[in-house]
Amino acid sequence: MINKLRPKSEFRRNILTLMMGTTIAQSIPIAISPILTRIYTPEDFGVFALYMAIAAILSVIATGRYEMAIMLPKKDEDAINIVALSLIISFFVSFISFVIVFVFNVQITNVLKNPEISNWLYFIPITVLLTGIYQSFNYWSNRKKEYKRLAISKVVQSSSSATVNLGMGFNGFGSSGLILGGVFGQSIATAFLIKMVWKIDKSKMEYIKKIKIFALLKKYIKQPKYALPTTLLDTISLKIPTLAISSLYQSLTLVGHYMLVERMLSVPAGLIGGAIGQNFYQEFSNRINSNKKESAKLLLLKVWTLLFAIGIVPTILIFFYAEELFSFLFGENWKEAGVIAAVLVWMYLFSFISSPTSGAYLVLGLQNIGFYFGVAQLIGKVISVSVLVMSNNILLFFYSLAGIEIFLIFLYNIVILNKIYKK
Repeated sequence: MINKLRPKSEFRRNILTLMMGTTIAQSIPIAISPILTRIYTPEDFGVFALYMAIAAILSVIATGRYEMAIMLPKKDEDAINIVALSLIISFFVSFISFVIVFVFNVQITNVLKNPEISNWLYFIPITVLLTGIYQSFNYWSNRKKEYKRLAISKVVQSSSSATVNLGMGFNGFGSSGLILGGVFGQSIATAFLIKMVWKIDKSKMEYIKKIKIFALLKKYIKQPKYALPTTLLDTISLKIPTLAISSLYQSLTLVGHYMLVERMLSVPAGLIGGAIGQNFYQEFSNRINSNKKESAKLLLLKVWTLLFAIGIVPTILIFFYAEELFSFLFGENWKEAGVIAAVLVWMYLFSFISSPTSGAYLVLGLQNIGFYFGVAQLIGKVISVSVLVMSNNILLFFYSLAGIEIFLIFLYNIVILNKIYKK
C-alpha cells in the first residue's frame, strides 16, 4: 500500500523529500511567530531586518556565484574543485567584509540612522562566511542527489534558530535574541552539512588541485561576470525597501512591520517554491541539453500553472482580510503590518510563481538578459524610493513598489519562454 502511494518518478520523489524538509523547517518559525511578535517589539524586528539586509547583500558575493556552477560539470572531479574554489572565495570575501565594517562602522551606522546596528555589524562577516560555506556544500549535495541531507540541514537550522529566539526573547534580550538566533542556527546547519559531506564524499577531496581550481575559475568565469551582478542587483533591489524605510522614513517600527510582512508572505516560496526550484533547475537543464525544447517549455508552463493554483486563494484572502488576520495572529501592535500586506500580496504571488523557475535563464545561457532585468528592477526600486522622498507617503511607496515589480516579473518570464526555441 505504501509503495503505491510513493511517487513513481525520481523528479517527484526529490520534490517530496525537499518539500517535507522545507515544510518542517519553515513551519517552525511560522508556528512561533505569534509568540515572537509578543516577546519582541517591532523595533527589535527592525534592527534584525537591517542586519539581515546588509548580510544578504554581502552574502551574494560570498562565493562569486561559483556555487551555481557545481551542478554543471560532467565529472565529480571538476565539481569538487569548484566547491573548493567557492570556499576559498568565501573566506576572502568574509575577511574583506570585516575590514569594511571595522573601518567604516560609523559611516554605515550614520547612513542607516540606527545606532543600535553598530555593534552587530561586526557579526556580518561571520554570516557571510557561513552562507558561502553552506551554499557550496548545498549545491554539492544537490548534485549528488542527497536530498535527505539537504532536508535535514534545513530543519536543523530552523529549530536551532527558533530555540535561541525563544530562549533569549523570554529573558528580555531584545533584538540580540533574533540576530544571535539566526547566526547560531546557520552555524549548526553548516556544521551538519560539512560533517555529512566529509563522511560520505571525503574520497573526492583527493581530486582537489590548485591548477584545476584556476582552470575552472576561468572556464566558469561567466558566473562572477554575469550571474554575480545579476543576483547582486536582485538582492539589493529586494533589500532597498528595508534600507530606505530606515534611512529616509527613519522608523524602526515600520521596518519591523515590513519585515514581518516579508517573512509571512514569502512563506509559500520557502515551503513550496524552494523545493520545486532546485529540482526544476536540474530537470529543465536535462531537457534543454537533450534538445527536448517542447518538453522543457511544457515543464515551465506546468510549474507556473501549479504555483498559480496554489497561491491564488490565499492571496485573495490576505488582500481582503490582512488587517484582521495580522492583528489576530500577531497582536494589536502589528495591525499596521496587515495594511502593508494587503498592498504587497499580489507582488508576492507573482514572485512565488516566477522564482522557482528563475534558474531557466542560466540553463538557456541568458546571463546577460538576467543582468539587464536586474538593472531594471533596481531602477524600479529607485523610482519607488523617489516616490517616497517626494510624497513622504509610505503606502504610495508600497503601491509603486508592487506595481513596478509585477510588470517586470511578467516581462521577464515572457522573454524566457520565447528564448527556449532559440537555444
